[in-house]
Amino acid sequence: MKQLLLFGAIALILLLAFSRQNDIVAAEATIAADSTTVHYIGVKDCAKCHKKTKEGAQLKIWKKTKHANAYKTLQSEEAVKIATEMGLAKAAHESEQCLKCHVTAYNVDLALHGKKFDVSDGVQCETCHGPGSLYKKKKIMKDREKSIEMGMTPIFVEDGSAERQCLECHNEESPTYKPFDFAKAWKEIEHPVPKK
Repeated sequence: MKQLLLFGAIALILLLAFSRQNDIVAAEATIAADSTTVHYIGVKDCAKCHKKTKEGAQLKIWKKTKHANAYKTLQSEEAVKIATEMGLAKAAHESEQCLKCHVTAYNVDLALHGKKFDVSDGVQCETCHGPGSLYKKKKIMKDREKSIEMGMTPIFVEDGSAERQCLECHNEESPTYKPFDFAKAWKEIEHPVPKK
């Protein structure tokens, strides 16, 4: 009888160990899938590192720009007036014609918006630098080439990529368009990482 109980206990332990191993493999697969799914993390996640002075205080600079309030402007009286004049079927803050330039990731599946992503953050980091889920880790961000490899879009004044990025929205399609002076606008939003 003792042998039968011992055999049963060993069989139960092996069964539990095998089941636990399957759970571990399934959990690792889920983690791997989550870490390889590109999604928008939101400015709050970017701010963890980019609010520090030694990193360039990019968050502070961004908060002072019109980009930070781009979504909120769509809820203003002026936006209501413009939407009415344009004959938009929806309010400005719900219209694709407005959201495409006033919100980051306006046209992506909502499943690609991370937990901290907030549409009311307007035109935030990931509008220009791309969804941050794969490059947000500090050890990746410390290596510029690695961060680019992991999906960060670099923006350069020298090669014209910064101006091209700006002109995607700052153009004649905008009902409030004013001639765009890239050099002046760039000085207002420039937020480099300090050289060490």
